[in-house]
Amino acid sequence: MASSTVNRWLRPEVYPLFAAVGTAVGICVFQLIRNITTNPDVRVLKENRTSGVLDNHAEGEKYAEHGLRKYVRNRAPQIMPSVNGFFSKPN
Repeated sequence: MASSTVNRWLRPEVYPLFAAVGTAVGICVFQLIRNITTNPDVRVLKENRTSGVLDNHAEGEKYAEHGLRKYVRNRAPQIMPSVNGFFSKPN
């Protein structure tokens, strides 16, 4: 029984599926850990839960303006600009 399951799922055709699902799970885990550790609205410890609503705008701004957002802010919204330019610009 176990041998047939291994033979069914561990084929070279299934590797891209494993990669896509693994990438999606990795992104979800990264976002969950980021929210638990750095989000000012999430309070895990009991001592922090009693504080209620915080008006700490600096901490919220720091969370919202992370490094990736700062990096892509002034860039063109294109994934591959050279390929887009090749196909869209006339010769």
